Amino acid sequence: MLLHPRAKVHRMFELVEPIATVTFSEAVNEAFLALGMRNYWDGYFAGRAAPLGPAPAEVVHAVFYNFAPGEVARHIPWVWGKTSPEEAIAVRERASAAALRQMMGEHADLPGLVRIADLATRAAVSAPIEGRVLYAGLRALAVPGEPVARLWHAATLLREHRGDGHNAALVAHGIGGTEAHVLLALSLGMKPEEFGRIHHLPTAQLAAVVDGLRSRGLVDAAGGFTDAGRTTKERIEALTDELAAPAYGVLSADELDELIAGLEPIAAAAQAVDG
Repeated sequence: MLLHPRAKVHRMFELVEPIATVTFSEAVNEAFLALGMRNYWDGYFAGRAAPLGPAPAEVVHAVFYNFAPGEVARHIPWVWGKTSPEEAIAVRERASAAALRQMMGEHADLPGLVRIADLATRAAVSAPIEGRVLYAGLRALAVPGEPVARLWHAATLLREHRGDGHNAALVAHGIGGTEAHVLLALSLGMKPEEFGRIHHLPTAQLAAVVDGLRSRGLVDAAGGFTDAGRTTKERIEALTDELAAPAYGVLSADELDELIAGLEPIAAAAQAVDG
């Protein structure tokens, strides 16, 4: 297996993220609302958890890792009374591919897209599945034949493979799911109560999480990083990149460079629309 430099593995994360996350866009949300979902989060959990089958909320909570206690149970298993995992998978793929095609514009019809989708797919289906529960669930699905859909599917596999590894890195460093969001907020120069994924939590609940990090010497009295906190966050990110690297070992250095170059305009187009 070829070990690529961390910088290139991290660059792939930066490029894969905007492509994969079109699945969380309004167009896909509307497709799930049409199935009878009550809100955005119903569709989110139905689509993202579908590869796990009708797993109970406790299992989805464990696999997704970073949702506050009780959040998953507001949607799972309720959504499975409105749709099936199989239907949710099909709707998510179809709507995500359509959304990505629209975001890509002229890039969706370039002759080189097939090559880029093929390289991304080779990487996406090559990584070991041990310990990667959500990635393994996605790996069990059929790879789409249409190039845009195949590219979205590959990006989603690579994203969730990295995400499973990120969760392992958090566990190894003793950082819980809500704590991970606090550290991410601080790394972005934001206060936890301003950060999108946790700003809705009750003030006392979020304060208790920050206090826990403070008692471990990771957050200072003013609510910012200590040196130890910043170092811990950096170590987690470095380990996440290291654990993501095996997905790209099947590609030569030239092929990885080709994939990065091919994804850059596509990711930029997706980010421009999202922004």
